[in-house]
Amino acid sequence: MTSRYAKRLQKELLDLKTNPPPCISITEGDNLDKWVIAVDGTEGSIYQGEHFKLQFKFSSGYPLDSPEVIFIGTPPIHPHIYSNGHICLSILYDNWSPALTVSSVCLSILSMLSGCTEKIRPTDDSKYVSRVLNKSPKEVRWMFHDDTV
Repeated sequence: MTSRYAKRLQKELLDLKTNPPPCISITEGDNLDKWVIAVDGTEGSIYQGEHFKLQFKFSSGYPLDSPEVIFIGTPPIHPHIYSNGHICLSILYDNWSPALTVSSVCLSILSMLSGCTEKIRPTDDSKYVSRVLNKSPKEVRWMFHDDTV
């Protein structure tokens, strides 16, 4: 990882540790290439009281390239989150911008969870999970057609 990217990640890591967004905390960040972030369901949402973990993997191209972001452990049941932890969220793929940060990605995911009114898996969950197997979600062609959840 080049020093420019390492500096950016170190700055973001320090910011997450000292000034985390609500319901977000870093649990593993010793390795700059892979972080684990705890996400707590927001008060008043259908995920209130639930706890999830996000894994961020960074390539040497970060922040020009988006990180790989997946839920690990048991992912939330949500129309845009597959049972293998993959997240259908355009800013993680086609709409990534180097101006985005780990905190802003976490807040987008938290907002997606907070706005959900029904715990259901994506309609193509079984088909998708069996098709992608152990591929990174960044190796998958995503189609974004539903932003109502």
